[in-house]
Amino acid sequence: MPSRTGSSTKKRSEASPGDNGPTRGGRRERKSGIPALPSSAPSQIAADSIQQDLNEPSVARVPSILKYDRLGFLLKLETKLPVELATRYSNFSEGVCKPGYSSALMNAIYPKFSKPAPMFLDDSFRKWAKIREYVPPFGIKGQDNLIKGILAATKEYRLTPALDSLNCRRCIIVGNGGVLANKTLGSKIDEYEVVVRLNSAPVKGFEKDVGSKTTLRITYPEGAIQKLEQYEKDSIFVLAGFKWQDFKWLKYIVYKEKVSASDGFWKSVATRVPREPHEIRILNPYFIQEAAFSFIGLPFNNGLMGRGNIPTLGSVAITMALHNCDEVAVAGFGYDMALPNAPLHYYETIKMAAIKESWTHNIQKEKDFLKKLVKARVINDLTNGI
Repeated sequence: MPSRTGSSTKKRSEASPGDNGPTRGGRRERKSGIPALPSSAPSQIAADSIQQDLNEPSVARVPSILKYDRLGFLLKLETKLPVELATRYSNFSEGVCKPGYSSALMNAIYPKFSKPAPMFLDDSFRKWAKIREYVPPFGIKGQDNLIKGILAATKEYRLTPALDSLNCRRCIIVGNGGVLANKTLGSKIDEYEVVVRLNSAPVKGFEKDVGSKTTLRITYPEGAIQKLEQYEKDSIFVLAGFKWQDFKWLKYIVYKEKVSASDGFWKSVATRVPREPHEIRILNPYFIQEAAFSFIGLPFNNGLMGRGNIPTLGSVAITMALHNCDEVAVAGFGYDMALPNAPLHYYETIKMAAIKESWTHNIQKEKDFLKKLVKARVINDLTNGI
């Protein structure tokens, strides 16, 4: 587990900074299951919904020769939609969820992108080739018995039946950055069908800016909320396992056993989470692996945790959303070092100047990755902080 999630501060913070109006159309069950990674992937556009309209002013003409960087991202990113996608989505009105939109744009700038990758581990996790051979945080090697024990109690491996059956769903990752303060985005954030929050970022008292809805709260032992009264009433608790101790901790939580403070944690951890087993999930570690090595280009280090090769939880959550949501937005992401007196987080008074270099993360490389997504309209940055 990294010693920080994002850049550290003089007063260590819990997380790094990192619309969904009503949808239309019928409902369907999301298909899942492929040999390597069973999936709950965004829906596809029906062929008969595609109409030709090459005169659309927002269309970007595709150059005859495409060039890519060493990671596989298109070098020349357009802010306009590619011709094919502009045509595909030309009939969708403003505010209507566009099926497969973010993944289609991601594939346009990163052709190696493959949608199938489920959000959470399920009881077939030992068959998933992409995570089987790596130890945490990039895989599950050595954790079989712990994970099996946890899943035997939780028995739930997806979102909710209502969310899984939607024809189209939009997700927003709410980071913890000070850029969220005084933006009055709360009601807009709450319009998204899936609202993801990170670590112990508070909601109560900040609803005007950050909303009141939480679908998923993704965290790890040291980042989890420790005061029970600060948990939202309804949300799914999701563990991002960065080290083997994290899975052991979750087993204690699920079975309501006593948590040992001497289990190798780098700071105090939550000893109880006010959730029943069926409200707890394990995040698919493939998203940590893919964010680190494929998207951001961090050092591989033989597949082991090392200096500067751990992505922040915000980038991991965005990676998860690209695979499982039709449209993806973010809010509260980004550090502006040109404003040293600006608030670092929306919920405290620590200033931007307090940022120190992180041992575990490479903030500049992450920023470069996120800027690609924003410029190519793969994700929508509501606070314009990236």
